[in-house]
Amino acid sequence: MSKPVHEIRLGRVRAAVWVNEGANGPFLSVTLSRLYKDESGKWADAQSFDRDDLPLVAKVADRAHTWIHESRPRGWAVVEGGGEQSVNMPTPENS
Repeated sequence: MSKPVHEIRLGRVRAAVWVNEGANGPFLSVTLSRLYKDESGKWADAQSFDRDDLPLVAKVADRAHTWIHESRPRGWAVVEGGGEQSVNMPTPENS
């Protein structure tokens, strides 16, 4: 399994930034998770959050957004559309 290119953790809430390959080249995405210990005492993660986690979810999401915009590789452009943002390598059609 691949590893994220960056992680942000506040308490038990984590944002992981991943590089993915798409039709227009690589792009960055973010997963949000909550860390907990399972019945056997091993660390696991979940994608559900309780009320008290939500302020931390907002903060790690904001920090992930900032990291992507400040740290994306040189030459990558932000493409906006449909209310979502992704980071794509320039192609001959859009460079």
